[in-house]
Amino acid sequence: MPHTVSRAVSAAGESTDVLAVANMPVLWICAAGVFAVIIIQSMIYMKAARKAAPAAGITPSELKLSFRSGAVAAIGPSLAVVIVAIALLAVFGTPAVLVRIGLIGSAAYETGAASIAAGTAGAELGGPTYTQNAFAIAFFAMSMGGAMWMLATLILTPLMKRGGSKLAKVNPAAMSIVPGAALLGAFISLGVAEVPKSMVHVVALVTSAAVMGLCAVLGRGPKRGWLREWSLGFAIVTALVVAFLVHTAGAPAA
Repeated sequence: MPHTVSRAVSAAGESTDVLAVANMPVLWICAAGVFAVIIIQSMIYMKAARKAAPAAGITPSELKLSFRSGAVAAIGPSLAVVIVAIALLAVFGTPAVLVRIGLIGSAAYETGAASIAAGTAGAELGGPTYTQNAFAIAFFAMSMGGAMWMLATLILTPLMKRGGSKLAKVNPAAMSIVPGAALLGAFISLGVAEVPKSMVHVVALVTSAAVMGLCAVLGRGPKRGWLREWSLGFAIVTALVVAFLVHTAGAPAA
């Protein structure tokens, strides 16, 4: 009997029906728990803001205006996340997308971490080798990365604040260059790995890079900052459309 159960679990884990496990009730329960925590935190912060407002000389009407302005300002970035989330629902399932991308993580980081984790199992996100086991590995990597972010923020922020102050006195530019260079190198390596696969991959990579660059340039204006928030969504959708058109036209393999 144990051997039969083991074989059944192994067979299920090798299935490519990822959404069967990605939408399990236990994941929905966990996602609902995360939503509840965030809602409670928001209520606590709003209550604390109302309590501290008189000491800061902020009137109730000004406080209400600030809440409304913050809510309106969040619409643009939220819609950008929605565009990315819709594209990733078939890969990660609804609970994982809601928690890891919609609430806590960065879409760019989460997809990068999941791609690297799936690659260690010899799988490609959304590809024919993307099994339930590969999904479990990718989801675990995303979740552990998010957990480490929270723990690092809690533990290391006081230490990094002191170290950052000293480094800023020696070389102020280093604090912005080093993290940016690390992220740039990580995502360039992921992009370059797609180039040998086919001409469609090359076109998708070039298109997404061009759209991101265009949004970054145009978003420098004082009233066009929203373009930077939407850039990832625009890049994904445009690259998908162009890749589909190129594939339909019968692009040769690289």
